[in-house]
Amino acid sequence: MSELLSGTWWMTQRRLSALARTPAVLVMTLVQPMIWLFLFGELFKRVVELPGFGAPSYLDYLVPGVVVMNAVSLNSFAGMATMDEIERGTLNRFLVTPVRRSAITNAGVVEQALGTAFQSLVIIALGWAAGARYPGGAGGLAVLVTASVLVGVVLAALSNTLALLLRDRNTIIGLNVMLLLPLTFLSSAFMAKGLMPAWIRHVAAFNPVSWALDAGRAAMAGDPDWGSVALHGGWLLALTVLTIALAVLSLRSYQRSQ
Repeated sequence: MSELLSGTWWMTQRRLSALARTPAVLVMTLVQPMIWLFLFGELFKRVVELPGFGAPSYLDYLVPGVVVMNAVSLNSFAGMATMDEIERGTLNRFLVTPVRRSAITNAGVVEQALGTAFQSLVIIALGWAAGARYPGGAGGLAVLVTASVLVGVVLAALSNTLALLLRDRNTIIGLNVMLLLPLTFLSSAFMAKGLMPAWIRHVAAFNPVSWALDAGRAAMAGDPDWGSVALHGGWLLALTVLTIALAVLSLRSYQRSQ
């Protein structure tokens, strides 16, 4: 365990040092969620007047959706960084060092988690400035940020798995683009479940994006539903552990193929 922790710390420090040299990346990737927040917030603000929507303000409803969808879009292409390391030979050099294979994978997870948490907090602050209110307080917001980090890690781990197994940029990009819209619109990110067609509502129940949203919104309510938080958060945490384990196995498979 000591070796794993020290290896994870060293590898994470390396990744964060590289990120610190290009901080504009985190800022530039905030442009899309800002468009969602302010454009969709104005365009669909009267949708709350529909019977059964269940939210006093569309902006209040939208902020968790933007936070989670930003985590999805930010992490879906994490495998591109892995492809860069494969092509430069950096990954192969690390594989002949004593560092644990899981530490190499964990470093990417920690980097993506920190970036996701930072951007989630910025979106929440922008939503507050635009007029959104969060009755659940700091505890509810902490659950929302944690849920966004978990769903981001799931997507990042899957993206890295694809990079290690397929090793083809075009295939990875194509698969990610193909999955992004279904993950978005077959969830409750932008529309209340009660107003969805029945078949979409049933599909959304198995969508990890919806799990993150359900946990976050349940915790942010004036009267938090901690049962829902525990249920959906538990599913999301289990999926996170599973996808990280899959990424570690993929790294070992990659090593054996070299």
